[in-house]
Formats: sequence, structure tokens, C-alpha cells
Amino acid sequence: MADYALGIDLGTTNSCVSIVENGKPFIIANKTGYKTTPSVVAIAESGKRLIGQLAKRQSITNAANTVYSTKRLIGRSIDDPEVQECMNTFPFEIVEGPHHDIRVKMRDKLYSLPEISAMILSELRQVAEEYIGADIRQAIITVPAYFNDAQRQATIDAGKIAGLDVMRIINEPTAAAIAYGSQTNRSQTIAVFDLGGGTFDISILSIDDGLFNVLSTTGDTFLGGEDFDNRIIEYLVLNFAREHDVDLREDPMAMQRLKIAAEKAKCDLSELQSTEINLPFIQTSPDGVALHLNATITREEFENLVIDLIKRSLKICQIALMEANVTQDDIDEVVLVGGMTRMPLVQEAVSQFFRKQPAKNINPDEVVAMGAAIQADELLHQGQKHILLDVTPLDLGLAIHGGKFHVIINKNTTIPCSNTTVFTTSFDNQTSLRIVVLQGEHTLAADNQVLAEFTFSGIRPAPAGTVDVEITFDVDADGIVNVIARDLETKQEHVVSIERSSNLTEDEIKRMAQENAEYLVSEKEGEKMRNAIAQVRNRMEKVQKLISARDIPDALSGYVTAVLSRASKAVNEAKDIRNLEIAMRDLEKTIALIEETT
Repeated sequence: MADYALGIDLGTTNSCVSIVENGKPFIIANKTGYKTTPSVVAIAESGKRLIGQLAKRQSITNAANTVYSTKRLIGRSIDDPEVQECMNTFPFEIVEGPHHDIRVKMRDKLYSLPEISAMILSELRQVAEEYIGADIRQAIITVPAYFNDAQRQATIDAGKIAGLDVMRIINEPTAAAIAYGSQTNRSQTIAVFDLGGGTFDISILSIDDGLFNVLSTTGDTFLGGEDFDNRIIEYLVLNFAREHDVDLREDPMAMQRLKIAAEKAKCDLSELQSTEINLPFIQTSPDGVALHLNATITREEFENLVIDLIKRSLKICQIALMEANVTQDDIDEVVLVGGMTRMPLVQEAVSQFFRKQPAKNINPDEVVAMGAAIQADELLHQGQKHILLDVTPLDLGLAIHGGKFHVIINKNTTIPCSNTTVFTTSFDNQTSLRIVVLQGEHTLAADNQVLAEFTFSGIRPAPAGTVDVEITFDVDADGIVNVIARDLETKQEHVVSIERSSNLTEDEIKRMAQENAEYLVSEKEGEKMRNAIAQVRNRMEKVQKLISARDIPDALSGYVTAVLSRASKAVNEAKDIRNLEIAMRDLEKTIALIEETT
């Protein structure tokens, strides 16, 4: 049995990986020493993938081939209003895929969003495997509590493409609650306020002796740190246009520089009362004069720019309390999650709303991954220390006559759960019933996500309203929905188990997984080759220095020249690592001979 399973917080802005070691969750630092990895992917001109910091650093000069914030788009259709908005602002190209899904274009190749997420997951997996020194396949990946089935399945597909066995998908606030709850034995009701880079969730949970019971969860999958960044960008663009009569939005490279500067300014203003933004040569005026952007933003100005976003999050908090049937006074502790909760005004607003100071003993950037790791470790070793009772994040129901959405299972119903509704035929001699299963919160059926469609046939011809068909929705502990249609007169029934779909076919997922695995193997071999070349060059330089510093006997001189020649050829050709290994051995032998004889 494997000794480790990963807990992964796959974030909009940053991602994080954790394991349980010696009974405690531990965040694994990436190759650059940071505990979080930017959720940014780029393709270099050479075709090499760049992930995390490497991708972010070159995003200004390679904006069209650098992809970020895909978590906001994953699992959505191309015609979603949020997607259309992003298509107008992102510097990389977003196009329609073969299944009405979203693809992004980098270096003339189209990638699905699960593929992009898989690249990030592969990087995190590799970091963990290098730390542990063993292959790891099992993982729990977290998602926003407000994600629908398509978004959840797209995340599972990303895990599959990355070569991971996704043990479970759990909600980010729930994972944070597990990490927090593992530090205390006290029974309490907590609110998890999760304001991340791209999404916002609020969950109300009761914790009692290892039982985590989600009372309610709600959120906004398009409210997060990026919206705060965008307010700074809009402010700078508007002021620059007023001063120079130039619209920076028409220049992708300038906008990418602004994005990076805005994110830094936002972070700075959590610590400072004001910050300067200096971007020299950001644009050229119509008459050819170089233009520079120099601006100072105070914390107060920034707070005025984003106060409506914070109020928006608090309105959602009020809904969560109402749906949990609790008040602020019933909340024992408030747990802050996500980088945006470092902003002083966010902390102040949350404190005022819940009428208490948030917990200070957790790291908002790491707590989700740590909670996921705790749960993954327990599943791996079949432990039951923490038991989760989660809820349905959205209403489940059917499309009915008149284009309306009839709810059968309400959001925030504890799973597993089941509910039954009886429908009658709507017109004379109706012999079949078209059943469209929906998920969402809109009153109009067309505005909700279609989970499945099927036809229930064999109904006895009769006048409208005289034949009853019983529809039962059954949701298991993993959130899988089963729908049972039953003719109450004939007892005939039709059962459909709704499998989540991300719009990728199984064949596509297998092909993408194979391509990802082949790339990683190729890259690993390439890294070995590059390391071998570097080592050979290092030894060649040492031989050259020894030749320059010592009097080499004629009998040895010809041998040394031949060894250097073969080594140089092996480096220049760089076709076979075995030739480099031979060259390395010869150079080591040559160094030893020179040092012994001179």
C-alpha cells in the first residue's frame, strides 16, 4: 500500500500541495522554494512547458502564449456570459471546442482547460515525488463549494490527465474546516470565509468530535482577487487615458505589465498605507514620444475602488446564515481562507459582520491543501477520525411545462439524501414523458445546467392529468445523482445514474493523459541530458585549467587532447546520454592522471 496521498489546492491564482508526515499535514515547497505555485502555464518558443514562477516571469513578453485563471472558466460553455467577458480581457486566445466547450490556444495548438489544470497538477505531483523519493498516484483535489457537476468533473478529468487517481473531490471551505478542526477538540459552529484569487465561498459548519456537518454553503465563482486587481487596472488605464489620450487596453503587452503591477500593488497595500507603480516606456504617443506610467495609490483609494466587492461577499454571507438557520451569535469561530483575506478591509468587514475577530492560528494560503491532505491520508489508511457530512451546493430538479425549473432536492440538503415528487401527464393520450434533469438556482429551466435527459415511455394513453408518474432523486455520499421514474399504475420504472461530464470524452481524456505522460518522460530525459552536458562541460573546463597551470608530459598530452575532442563531440551532438557518461568517465580519469603525474 502507498504510504502517501496528496492534498492539492488547485487555485485560480496559486496552487499548493500537502502530505501528512508523522501524523501532521505538511506543505511541500516547490522547486523555487515557495510553498505556493502560481497557477500559470506557458509554452516557450522551443515548445517547452513553463509552469508557475517560470511562466509568470515571462508573461509580459509572451502574453499570447501564457494562460492563467482557467479555474474561472473550467467546466463552462463557450457562450457563458462570464466566458465572453474573459474573452475580451485575457491576452491569450479562447476558442470554442468540439463539444461547445472552451479551448485555449498556445503556439498554434489548442488545449482543453482540464489539460491546462493537469499541467499544474503534474508540476505539483512532481514536486511531491521529488520530496518523498517515490511515485505518488492518489490525491484529493479541492474545488470551490459552489462548483457545479461539470466543473467538478472537469477537475477530476484534470487529475486523470495528470496521471492521478483522484480519491475524492472536496469543497475548499470543508477542507479548511478539517485543518482547523484538527487543532481543537471543542464542539463549535464555524464560518469559513474563503475569498481566493478567482472565487468566493462561505460555508457554515458544525464540528463535534470529528464530525464535520456542513449546514450551508454558497458563493460566487466569479468573485475573487482578480476582480480586486482589475479595479486597480481600470483606475490606472482611465487616468493614463486622461493624461495622455492613449488607451492601454489596445496593447496586450502593456496590459500584462499592468496586471502584474496591480497584483503587486494590491499585496503591498495590505502592509503599507500607499504604494507607487512605475512602468517606464509602457506606450508610445501618436507623435512617437515614449510614455511612462507613474502613479501612487493609497490604501484608502484602493478600498474605495473595491468596497462594493467586499459588500457583495457579505451579502452572500447573510444568505449562508439564513440557509443554515443560524445567526452571527451562533457562530463560535470565523476561519479566513484565501489570499484576499489578508487585506485589512476584508478582515475588518468580516469582523464587523460576524461580530467577532477571525481565527489567527491558520495560514489562509495553506489551510485548504492541509485539510485535503488530512482527508486523503485517512482515506488511504482507511481511518475514520474525521467524518464529513456535506451538502448539495445547488438545487436539483426537472424542467417542467412552461419552461420552469421544478426543484426536487433543495441546495444545502445533507447528502446522502432522497426526495420524491409525483407528476401527471400534461396532455391527452400522452404515452411518454421527456425528463430533463437540471442543477442550478434559476427559476427558468433554460438558465440552469442540464445534467441528463431521457424519455420515460410506455405510459397508458389517457386524458391529461389522470396518469401519475413518480420521480425520485437519490444523491449518494459522493454527490452522484440517481433518477428513478415510476408509473404508479403499471409499476414500470426507469432508472438513470447521472455520470458527471466535463464535455471531454473518455477517448480524449486517455489521449491527453498519454500525451502528458509522454511529454513528462521526454522532459525528464531532456533534463538528464542537460545535466550530463553541464557536468561534462564542467570537467572539460577543469582539464583546460590543469593544462594551462601545469607542465603536461608529451606522452600524456596526446591522450588529453583526444579525450577533450571526444568530450566536445559528445556535447555538440548530444544525441546519446551514454556517450556523455563515457566522456565524463574519461575526463575524470584524465584529471586524476594529470594530478598524479604533474
